[in-house]
Amino acid sequence: MKTTIATLSALAVAATLSFAQDKPAGPPKHPGADKRPTPEEIFKKLDTNGDGKLSLEEFKASPMAKHDEAKAEELFKKIDTDSSGDISLEEFKAFHKDHKPGGPGGKGHAPKGATPPPAPAGQ
Repeated sequence: MKTTIATLSALAVAATLSFAQDKPAGPPKHPGADKRPTPEEIFKKLDTNGDGKLSLEEFKASPMAKHDEAKAEELFKKIDTDSSGDISLEEFKAFHKDHKPGGPGGKGHAPKGATPPPAPAGQ
């Protein structure tokens, strides 16, 4: 009888410990949920006509631009380094490289007065 009680107690403790977790379970994560879109992916979403460059109109269609159109036009001019009136993928990537969240290289703080890049359309 003592053996049976000891065995059942040991099984109860083992079962309890097997369900214990170090941290509470959160909602299941989607694959890539922590991954930010690359500049190329953002550019492709904004380039609605697929011509390989962003016009001011395409740029203004981004959610950020809809929030503050004047700021979007100012940012467009900063990214359009060759003043062609369009933003090439190279200009877009160069801007993102220098203006990652957290500053150049993604470390530290963003430069003073830095404006975050537009979010991809549909977000």
